[in-house]
Amino acid sequence: MTYRTHTNDKISEDAVGKRVVLAGWVENIRDHGGVSFIDLRDFYGVVQVVMRSVELLKGVSREDCVSVSGVIERRDEETYNPKIPAGTVELNCENIEILGKTESLLPFEISSAPQIREDLRLKYRYLTLRNRKYKDNMVFRADVIKFLRSEMEDLGFLEVQTPILCASSPEGARDFIVPSRRHKGKFYALPQAPQQYKQLLMVGGIDRYYQIAPCFRDEDSRADRSPGEFYQLDFEMAFASQEEVFTVCERVISNTFKKFAPEGYKVTEAPFPVITYERAMAEFGTDKPDLRNPLRILDLSNFFSKCGFKPFIGRTVRAIKVSLEMSKSFHERLLSYALSIGCGGLGYLEVMPDLSYKGPIDKFIPQTLKPELRSLAGLKSGDTIFFIADEEKRANELAGLIRNELGERLDLLEKDSFRFCFVNDFPMYEEGEDGSPAFTHNPFSMPQGGMASLQGDPYDVKAFQYDLVCNGVELSSGAVRNHSKEIMKKAFSIAGYDEAQLKEKFGALYTAFSYGAPPHAGMAPGIDRILMLLKGEDSIREIIAFPMSASGQDLICGAPCEVTETQLREAHIKVR
Repeated sequence: MTYRTHTNDKISEDAVGKRVVLAGWVENIRDHGGVSFIDLRDFYGVVQVVMRSVELLKGVSREDCVSVSGVIERRDEETYNPKIPAGTVELNCENIEILGKTESLLPFEISSAPQIREDLRLKYRYLTLRNRKYKDNMVFRADVIKFLRSEMEDLGFLEVQTPILCASSPEGARDFIVPSRRHKGKFYALPQAPQQYKQLLMVGGIDRYYQIAPCFRDEDSRADRSPGEFYQLDFEMAFASQEEVFTVCERVISNTFKKFAPEGYKVTEAPFPVITYERAMAEFGTDKPDLRNPLRILDLSNFFSKCGFKPFIGRTVRAIKVSLEMSKSFHERLLSYALSIGCGGLGYLEVMPDLSYKGPIDKFIPQTLKPELRSLAGLKSGDTIFFIADEEKRANELAGLIRNELGERLDLLEKDSFRFCFVNDFPMYEEGEDGSPAFTHNPFSMPQGGMASLQGDPYDVKAFQYDLVCNGVELSSGAVRNHSKEIMKKAFSIAGYDEAQLKEKFGALYTAFSYGAPPHAGMAPGIDRILMLLKGEDSIREIIAFPMSASGQDLICGAPCEVTETQLREAHIKVR
């Protein structure tokens, strides 16, 4: 090679006595008066370079990109550096060439990049990536994706790329739209997911499809959601049931986590637990249950309907039992948290050694009913039980938040583990903003019971929809797809789409289903979230090479940006 004969990972005891040329960046400079040292960093590692002539170091500064040549020598034993693989050797520099000069003051120290505020790290991402943590994250990402591909191919899946420019369709999030120069007044959209294309592949006879799919959604940022774009392991199977999709997912995801999880971590063995949506909401207060938390939510609505306690009358009452001692100040802090999330209050009872109760709502429970409460909740001496009351949906949500908070504050979560489950049997419809039925999840899902199930109350219809959840994070959603045009027409009519709108918005699927569409099903685990969990990062942006900021900006290149009037005219656009 022109600029180097070796990369730094190839420099070891075996290289002693060899004349080599290395290239990389000057990480550190240490001048010991007549003898100077630099730490030369490339993508693969760090090698110490010794310069015994002051002339060699002239004009060299940190983060310069350089090429150095000389002979590899063994270090004196007292100067060994066990922190690097090449810590027993060094390069005796005979010549140094500056390939790329650092002309400005560095905006931050490369070694301290993880501690620098995020907007600065994102603006100078190319410098951030020189830091070992971020470089390692990119290598880790590549290794995981390579492994995912090998798993899918072992299972007989064919990788197929689907279009990036597609038609806009109502699939749950805002589209990014792209104006057409050649077709005045018309727009492409970036795909929220390859949903329609992968179903068309099934109609086209592709038996098992997958891809590492880029998805684009104009959504607000969260710690576990990147604004703009993300990647998922998208896969679809013809002639498949929900259980067959689960089997593929369990193998691929379980193998991936077992291979790449930190040493000592426990990973749920297949088959993963399957929890219905209804049970998840009642028992965990969320459709993303964290199974590391041993606490469960109890339904005591019927019990309190007999007590005459006014704040609980006509309300859904959820309860959480904790078998740990808690101080008065703990109760006060928990009440403060409950009020901050919208609870009207937080009732509780403590169980005394004689199995009597102590707490603010004890006097509202008739003496004759107290044994029943003890039996329903499995209470014993030393237990504390908390009560949350509201309308059902809100009570579930609040109880879920209280459960999570108790788990965190009391340090109850299982350590060093990845706990998976599937959540299924989601309702097909929910009440929309205008009070009429709207799709809860994917509109292309098959209703359980087929056409017959769509004849009654739409809010009773369950869909063949499912999510994969790990440690309280939704990693994937999927479904058994609707492959019948007649069921499709009926399902969409309930959500307010007539046949003309169906043809206009989803014309490709509508027509394709007229030509012998096979039953098919699939899902799409999110790669970015998988990586975030495996690396233990708090933000998804830490494992993406060039992420947007939380406000949806590319701080390196300045996107979104204004364009010229000529570009606007070519695209037939006027900014109002």
